[in-house]
Amino acid sequence: PISRIRATGENPLEPIFWLEGGPGHANEAIYASDGLLARHDFVVVGYRGAEGQVVLECPEIGEAVDSVTDGILSSEMHDALAHAAADCGSRLTAGGIDLDGYSMNQVVEDVEAARVGLGYDRINLFGNSYGTRLQMIYQWRYPENLHRVLMVAVNPPGRFIWDPADNEDLLQRYSDLCAADAYCSARTTDLLATMKQVSQNMPEQWMGISVDPVAVRFLTAVCLVESMQSPEEPVPMTGPAAVDMWLDAAEGDASGMALVSALTPMMLSELFTWGHFLAMGASAQDYIEPGRDYQAELAAPNALIGAPFSQFLLGPISGWPATTDQSDMEIPDSDVETLLVSGSLDGSTPMRYARDELLPHLANGHHVVVRDQGHTESFWHSQPQARARLLNAFFDSGRVDDSLFEYQPPIFEADTTWGGLARTLLAVVAGLVAVIGALIAVVVRRFLNRPNRQHV
Repeated sequence: PISRIRATGENPLEPIFWLEGGPGHANEAIYASDGLLARHDFVVVGYRGAEGQVVLECPEIGEAVDSVTDGILSSEMHDALAHAAADCGSRLTAGGIDLDGYSMNQVVEDVEAARVGLGYDRINLFGNSYGTRLQMIYQWRYPENLHRVLMVAVNPPGRFIWDPADNEDLLQRYSDLCAADAYCSARTTDLLATMKQVSQNMPEQWMGISVDPVAVRFLTAVCLVESMQSPEEPVPMTGPAAVDMWLDAAEGDASGMALVSALTPMMLSELFTWGHFLAMGASAQDYIEPGRDYQAELAAPNALIGAPFSQFLLGPISGWPATTDQSDMEIPDSDVETLLVSGSLDGSTPMRYARDELLPHLANGHHVVVRDQGHTESFWHSQPQARARLLNAFFDSGRVDDSLFEYQPPIFEADTTWGGLARTLLAVVAGLVAVIGALIAVVVRRFLNRPNRQHV
């Protein structure tokens, strides 16, 4: 599918083509705002394999996650996921789907075909996270067709796989921020030291619900991606929420850790359109470099959190039939006007990779770093006036104007916490049990109080 929202003003400038993050999700025009439509058409080309006539569903992945009881990073889980991915690939192929047609390179060709078909000379590219990798490929392949490129939460080649050291650095930064925050520092004098103590003496259970240390670390790593809560997110997927969970445990309350232990496997089952996720991920060389010992690299035995998501992904990616259409790991030079935007607390696409690995190759590149802000949800759901000025100034004239951004550190006193959710759920269950008990008592009482009836 291709959708185009026409510019509202007269004599529009170059159109903006949007590329959403992921992979594993549809490409949606959810950011066609901030005044951009006044001067630009906004075009969204659907992601092949995630939407349209063919969607690469892999229910086998969810079934594998649900069937293994030995832990999400166990060797049993790794093997089950590898077999599930292989079975899914075989089933799709047997159904007539050519998996070599589902790659990042092919998605880029879809964007180019849409440009030609819609009659545009030059276009702007706009995207975030995984979408920035697609932007790079297009920029290297079709530089003559580009006007400007704006990337939010930049993911250079090789960075689909997370480095355990990045999360350790992030925890140290959160520890420093905690020390400067009145609420957080009242709970601990040294956040990192407290988390290490909890890690060494992890609680075993709460109200009969087991605490899984691996699931706790996994969910913590996912939470560290964002510094602030998205209003659309029903559960607290932020760094401050993870910190709160660990501090609760240090204070003797393991409710949050018990809840995430129970929820993490269920979340993994439904997290992505798994076939699309695997097809796009395997079309890069990030996880399939010959001779690279990924297991040893990601194990990080001395790390507090490590990179558990990447460890989990080694299973299904090892079983997925790798495409022959792999994207290049080398970064060529480019003179296209390019703006990179990063948050310095981004646990998914750390800003140093944009700065050190991509920016040196951009002759007309600029890098805006929003201090102590997380990944894409943090960017899109905070400081709308600052964001609008940044985006419009760049797409309209090439100016880089970040003058309205204000320092916005994470708020440690979170409105929604894992422990709070666990206690609320417990209260709801207790309330339901009480109501059911009361209803049973009423029924029994009525039965016992029925007048005797003599049947002839």
